[in-house]
Amino acid sequence: MKHPPARSGRGALRRGAAAASVAALLASGTVALAQAQASAAAGCKVDYTTNDWGTGFTASVTVTNLGDPISGGWTLEWDFAGNQQVTSGWNGTFAQSGKHVTVKSPSWAQTLATNATANPGFQGTYSGTNQAPAQFKLNGTVCTGSAGPTDPPTDPPTDPPPGNRVDNPYAGVKAYVNPEWSAKAAAEPGGSAVSNQPTGVWLDRIAAIQGANGSMGLRAHLDEALDQGAGVVQLVVYDLPGRDCSALASNGELGPDDLDKYKTQFIDPIAGILGDAKYAGLRIVTVVEIDSLPNLITNAGGRPTATPDCDTMKANGNYEKGVAYALQKLGALSNVYNYLDVGHHGWIGWDDNFAPTAQLLATVAQASGSKGNVAGFITNTANYGALQEPYYTINDSVNGTSVRQSKWVDWNRYVDELSYAQAFRQELVKDGFDSGIGMLVDTSRNGWGGANRPTGPGPKTSVDAYVDGSRTDRRIHLGNWCNQAGAGLGERPKAAPAAGIDAYVWMKPPGESDGASKEIPNDEGKGFDRMCDPTYTGNPRNNNNMSGALADAPLSGHWFSAQFQELLKNANPPVR
Repeated sequence: MKHPPARSGRGALRRGAAAASVAALLASGTVALAQAQASAAAGCKVDYTTNDWGTGFTASVTVTNLGDPISGGWTLEWDFAGNQQVTSGWNGTFAQSGKHVTVKSPSWAQTLATNATANPGFQGTYSGTNQAPAQFKLNGTVCTGSAGPTDPPTDPPTDPPPGNRVDNPYAGVKAYVNPEWSAKAAAEPGGSAVSNQPTGVWLDRIAAIQGANGSMGLRAHLDEALDQGAGVVQLVVYDLPGRDCSALASNGELGPDDLDKYKTQFIDPIAGILGDAKYAGLRIVTVVEIDSLPNLITNAGGRPTATPDCDTMKANGNYEKGVAYALQKLGALSNVYNYLDVGHHGWIGWDDNFAPTAQLLATVAQASGSKGNVAGFITNTANYGALQEPYYTINDSVNGTSVRQSKWVDWNRYVDELSYAQAFRQELVKDGFDSGIGMLVDTSRNGWGGANRPTGPGPKTSVDAYVDGSRTDRRIHLGNWCNQAGAGLGERPKAAPAAGIDAYVWMKPPGESDGASKEIPNDEGKGFDRMCDPTYTGNPRNNNNMSGALADAPLSGHWFSAQFQELLKNANPPVR
């Protein structure tokens, strides 16, 4: 569903000191908890982040003092949920009795000013599960992320009160597993190994709100999330007028001028359901209208890759108006977290696309009434860009020739999604978004494992030989986006895995087709795009290369068993 690059170059660490301390860790979980002390002006926040390898782990514990300055030493305490044992620690003196752990301040850091942080860390072992502690105390005060008295004291909740937005909606909570996707995955040979993973629920037409063709509707998913004890649900809100103006496979049901219908029959009913008090305790992540705003930058307005449909949507303004309306209506709900799409590195990574896209996102967010209606951004939705290229970087050169000059990179400034996401986040902050804004990366199909995965850098006989031999992304061209042959499952969904990243997510459910490989009549508004045809020889947006698509694919969103099997086979990390 994601589109090719518009070739135009040629043709921060998040949350301050706390983020800096965990930048190198691949986190399996983060928890931020808050509860006021029974005395005035006291409070604290703890971010607990782990790097887990199955029987052991390291943990970074960042505690922020939100109350009066502490002098004479601080003590941090928690109870493990399982049988975790601290084996060594740093930046503090650790002691453990049973499940209870105490960390006292080191001799060289006895004070902790208001809003100052301390960052003890440790290595540990465990068997079974490695759940994050449910509660932390700093000098006897329960930490929940706020300051202020409670008189009389109250029992600490296990989660921030409903209606109070948290910094990272994925942190410290269980994500909803869509039972419909899970059942399809489990029915595939080997699929039960990943069928418990959380995936996005796609609201891609008006009928999906109530449930189309026997599928679960929005309320049914939210009720199921409550039954699962989930803390976060992921929705893709995707039915703009003139949707997906540069492709046909994911065209929608609404015409270019159907803005009022979009507002009253799509967004308003969704907002009405999400606003039900019954769901106030759920954190609801809404990925708002993927593809749309980046299309206005790269595929309209005289660009070589412009399409008539994108020119129409740029002229009538209904992408901007529709997205702004969705942000406003959904952003008014205090348990909803809106994320906007930023394309991917192989689409927006060129100089002429990068800053203009960020500026357009800022303009539309402000048009919704406030940039605060945007909780974060997502990259690589339903696409295949490698998370990290391990064997080459954008700074490499061969015999004095930069890899940017290779045919594959083609003057782009990024070679993978993580570097792109972190750089784009900084650009968004420059354009007025909050400095703590977070990113999501869709890793559902960007693993690129299997027999064709390189095991080291390519030969330095030429810059093209080096890049082609090094890259794990084995697509024929970065502009290929439909049901790509050779792709594999990527990193499993994970909260706070890297600096500036709220989560790795499977927003596109693995095994759901990007589009039909031949014309299939349907009542879903979905056209036939030749980029989904394996015999197609391409267009200017993929430099007239073969499409690289799998054969015999069904309509977009429909189950594609052959693709799921290929994703399992080529998963990286491997599926065990």
